[in-house]
Amino acid sequence: MRICLSVTNDIATDQRVNRIALSLCKLNASVTIVGRKRKQSLLLSSSYLNYKRFSLLFNKGPLFYACYNIRLFKYMLFQRFDILVANDLDTLPANYLVSKLTKVKLVYDSHEYFTEVPELVGRERVKRIWEAMERWMLPKISYSYTVCQSIADIYNKKYGTAMQVIRNLPNRNTDSEIIERISSGNDKIILYQGSVNIGRGIEPVIEAMKYLDHIKFVIIGEGDIKNQLEDLVKKLGVQDKVIFLGRIAADKLASYTCQADIGISLEENLGLSYYYALPNKLFDYIQAGIPVLVSNFPEMGNLVKKYNIGKATLVTQPEELSIILETMLNDKVKLKLWKENTKKAAAELCWDNEEKKLLDFYTNLI
Repeated sequence: MRICLSVTNDIATDQRVNRIALSLCKLNASVTIVGRKRKQSLLLSSSYLNYKRFSLLFNKGPLFYACYNIRLFKYMLFQRFDILVANDLDTLPANYLVSKLTKVKLVYDSHEYFTEVPELVGRERVKRIWEAMERWMLPKISYSYTVCQSIADIYNKKYGTAMQVIRNLPNRNTDSEIIERISSGNDKIILYQGSVNIGRGIEPVIEAMKYLDHIKFVIIGEGDIKNQLEDLVKKLGVQDKVIFLGRIAADKLASYTCQADIGISLEENLGLSYYYALPNKLFDYIQAGIPVLVSNFPEMGNLVKKYNIGKATLVTQPEELSIILETMLNDKVKLKLWKENTKKAAAELCWDNEEKKLLDFYTNLI
C-alpha cells in the first residue's frame, strides 16, 4: 500500500505529519511526504519515509499556492498511490483533482480551522476564495479528521461531514538528554515553541520581561514576525532576557523543552481557529513535565483545568502578565503540584494512545 501525505511547509519541523507518517508504516505502507524546499530548510532523515520537496519561485501569496498545487498535481498524477492525504485546505485542490481523476481514496487532515486563521482575518476577498474552495470540496470528502472536537463539530455541522478527531499528541517522553544548555546560571526559563506568527501571544510576554528579573524568555521557532519581535526586544532593551533559538529539529526539541520552568500557549482571539486551538506545543510541554500558562479558551483552558497543570488566563496586558508569570514561578508548592500532575496527563495525552485511533481509521478505510 502506497500513501502520499502533502503539506505546504518544508516537512522538517511538522511533528504531526512526521508522526502520522511513521505510524502508517506500521500498516506495512510505503509512505511519501511531499512538501517544499526553502533556503533555510533542515535536512530530512528517516529510513522509513520517502520525501519529495519542491523548489518554488514564490514563497507566499496566491502565486505560491497556485505553483505548489500545480507541481503537486503533476507529481501525484504520474505516481502510483493508493491513498492521498491532504494536510489542510492549501493542499486540497491538487489532492482532490487527482483523486477524482484516478479514483484514489482521499483523506483530509485539517490541522486548524483554516478559513478562520488570523492571516485571513480582515482579508475578506481572500477569505471568500478559500471558503468557496472549502464549500466545493469538503462535503464530497468521505474520510477526514482534525485536531480537536470543537473544530470537528463546526465542520460536521457546516458541511455534513463525519470528521473524526486525531489530536496532536507527542510520543511518550522518556528523560531527555540535554544536548545544549539554554541558559547559564540560575535564571528561570519561560518557553515558547512553535511558529513565530501573529496572534501567538509572544509580544505581550516580551513586553512583560521589562518587569521581570532573573528570568529568561526563550523562543524556539521561525515565522513571519520574527524580525519584528527581534526589533521589539531591542527597542525595549531586554536583549539579555529574551533568547531566540530559531528552528530546532523535532528529534532534538524535547531536550530543550525539558529545561523550561513554564511553557506558554497564549494565542489571541483572532478568529475561531485560534479560539478552538489545541496546539502541539501544549502537549510537548506536558510531556516535558513543565507547568503551562495558556489562553482561557475552550479547548486549551478546559484541558489545563482538567489536569490542574498550570493556569489559564485572558490577561494580555504586559504588566499584569508579568505578575501572573512571577507568581507562578515563585510558588514552589503549586509548581511542585503542577509538575506532579503533568506526569498523569503525560501518560494519557501521548501518541501511544492516540495512534490506535489513527490506525483504526486507516484500517477501516483500507
